[in-house]
Amino acid sequence: MITAIVNGRVFDGIHVVDGRTVVVDGARIADLPKAAPAGTHRVDAAGGTVLPGLIDAHVHTDLAGLRQALRFGVTTQLDMNGRWTAEQRAEIDVDDDVADLRCAGFAVTAPGGHPAELFDAGSTSAAPPGLGVTSTPEAARLVAGLVAGGADYVKVMIEDGALLGRPGLSVLADDVLRAAVRAAHAHGRLTVAHALTEQTARRALDAGVDGLAHVFIDRRVDHTVLASMLDSKAFAISTLAAARSIVGLTARGFAADDRVTARLPRRAISALGQSINTFPGGNAADALENVGTLHRAGIDVLAGTDASGVLLSGLANGASLHHELQLLVDAGLSPTAALRAATAVPARRFGLTDRGRIAPGLRADLVLVDGDPTTDITDTLSLRHVWRCGALLR
Repeated sequence: MITAIVNGRVFDGIHVVDGRTVVVDGARIADLPKAAPAGTHRVDAAGGTVLPGLIDAHVHTDLAGLRQALRFGVTTQLDMNGRWTAEQRAEIDVDDDVADLRCAGFAVTAPGGHPAELFDAGSTSAAPPGLGVTSTPEAARLVAGLVAGGADYVKVMIEDGALLGRPGLSVLADDVLRAAVRAAHAHGRLTVAHALTEQTARRALDAGVDGLAHVFIDRRVDHTVLASMLDSKAFAISTLAAARSIVGLTARGFAADDRVTARLPRRAISALGQSINTFPGGNAADALENVGTLHRAGIDVLAGTDASGVLLSGLANGASLHHELQLLVDAGLSPTAALRAATAVPARRFGLTDRGRIAPGLRADLVLVDGDPTTDITDTLSLRHVWRCGALLR
């Protein structure tokens, strides 16, 4: 069946395209004509805006999280640390009831380093024994194994635990860190670094990573970090909702929106009303300022939440990306720039050439919302329809 989405505003991932119809043929966008072709099934988008499916560039998800994400119009999640089998991924590829997935596999870390402290012994979510590396040959072998296991990109951990209430965690040595980055690049994979502080962000950039999985939150960004990021063309994933939780703020105000609670189970709503609160001396305004500074400098900022399948306090899969978009606007991005940060920009930076835009030939991952989120970012929550690969979510 060929579907034509008519009478709506179209944000194509970069800008608003006036007077266009989105024609979907099977799993792909067929055309953007001015009028609907004859004989098509028409979806009236009057009063609304058609968006590319949203991309959350930093999650720790599971099948339930992927399902919940799709209900919020998040059609792709980028998992930054977790165990996914080839069989699971094959099922996800063809399951139109869940968001699509890209993943890093387990992050490269030191023995006993982050995130080992977060898991109980024997937990099915825990990293396998011996995952940590201490030498450059071990780093190269681990990265090769991750790539062979299906990793779409490689994540490295640079975390001493100071901002997470666990000071003194083991951290990768500089030569091991650089070896992991070199190995990832040799296998054609980009590298993303977990770094919550300015010092660890500097180490990541010095090692040659392609992007930061967080914008650091312990101080305001300075010109030397900006220069390093501009020189290396590194990107940053915002994770502002997570930063708020780390410094002790909840998402209770966001969760009070009926458009949020209507799509979430009670446990997830409860999680949004709590916080991690491991760095109460931090200032959420610093994180906002840092994101705004990076954006104004011309550095790519990607929308990501750090939402987890284990209901991390202050976060919820799917819902929190809409909170993140609102926080990006609070940080100084225009609503249009915030939308780009959750569509075209992460697609470009992670090499997802078949999505993130509304253009002929691309996946028909689409969201129809009431209102105009290019002027009022909160309208992203006014979800009317979601399509995943052309399949309408019921």
